[in-house]
Amino acid sequence: MSPGPGERQPQRILITGASGCVGQHIADLLYRETDAELLLLLRDPARLKAVPAGDARITLLVGDLRELEPHAAAIAGATRVIHTATAWGDPERAMAVNVVAVKRLLELLDPQRLEQVIYFSTASVLDRRLQLLPEALSEGTEYIQTKALCLQQLEANPLAERIVAVFPTLVFGGRVDGNGPFPTSYLTAGLQQACPWLWLARWLRVDASFHFIHAADIARVCAHLATDPHRANPEPDQGPLRRLVLGQPAITVNDTVRRLCRWRGLGYPPFGLEIRPLLVEALIRLLRLEVTRWDRFSIRLRHFVHEPISPPERFGLVSHAPTLEAVLADAGLPRRRSVWQMFRSWASGGTGGPRSA
Repeated sequence: MSPGPGERQPQRILITGASGCVGQHIADLLYRETDAELLLLLRDPARLKAVPAGDARITLLVGDLRELEPHAAAIAGATRVIHTATAWGDPERAMAVNVVAVKRLLELLDPQRLEQVIYFSTASVLDRRLQLLPEALSEGTEYIQTKALCLQQLEANPLAERIVAVFPTLVFGGRVDGNGPFPTSYLTAGLQQACPWLWLARWLRVDASFHFIHAADIARVCAHLATDPHRANPEPDQGPLRRLVLGQPAITVNDTVRRLCRWRGLGYPPFGLEIRPLLVEALIRLLRLEVTRWDRFSIRLRHFVHEPISPPERFGLVSHAPTLEAVLADAGLPRRRSVWQMFRSWASGGTGGPRSA
C-alpha cells in the first residue's frame, strides 16, 4: 500500500553482498528494527538465512556485481545503498568488482532519489590518521590496491558528499562450527585452526597491535548511519567523503595470545622469545618462504592502529562484542579450564573440582 498524503515513505535500502557475513547481519538488523524495504543483491539466494526471502519488504536481486544492467530499474529506486560486496584472489576479477563495478553502480543510482551510500573498504589501506597509505597502491595485493584505487576515485566522484566510506578492521562473526544463523567470517573460522598452535605461540612475543570488530557491531553502526538523516561530513581533516574506521580499541598480539591461552586453559609464561622483524626476515630466507611485498610492508609496520576509531559507542550505541572474550563466547569456541582454575573453583566451593562420594 502506498503512503497517504503527508505520510513518511519507507527507505528503500540496497545491500550488495547481502549473503555474506556482514551483509546478512546488516539485513537482519534493518529487517527487525526498521520498516525499510530491502533490496538484496546477491549471487546465491540459498546462502541467505538471516532474513525471510519471501517477505513483502524484501526483494532479491540475483546476479553478479559485474552484471548490474538487469537490475538497473531497482537500483535506480534505492534511497540508500550499503555496498559490502568485494572480491580478492584474482587480479582481473578484483579490478572488475572492486573498481569498475562500483563506478557503474553509482552511475545507475538516481541522484534525485539517492540520499546516502555506505561504501565498504578495508582499514588496511589507511594510516594511523586515516589517510591513504602510499604503500597500499605500490605494494598492496590485488585486493588492497583495488580498494585504494576505488577510494581515490570516490573522493572525486560527483556523489562524494553523499558517501560514507567505512573501513572495517579484523572482522569476527558467525560460529566456529558453522551452525549459527549467520555465515562464519574467515577470522572466526581461523580461531579453531589457531588453537592447536597456542602451546607454541605462548612462548613467543611480538611487538604488534591491531583493532577488531564483530560483524554485529558493523551492522549496528551501518543501520544507524542508514536510518539517520545524512549530513555533510563532520569529521575533521577529511574531504566531502566521510571516513570511519570500524573497530574496538587496539589490542596487542601478545595480549591476544594471553587471552586465548586463558580461554583454552593454558598457562601464559612471564617470558618468551622476542620475534623482531630482522628475525622474521632471516626465517623467511632460511625457510625460503614465499611472501608478497605487502607481507613485507606489514612486517615492517606491525601496528595497524587508527585514530579515531568508530565502535558503536561513538554513536551512542552499545557494542555486541566489545572484548575478545565476548567474541570468543559468541563464536562458540570451547572454553577449557586449567587444572589450577579447577582447583581454585573446588577450593572455593564451586563446581568443576573433586566431589565427595
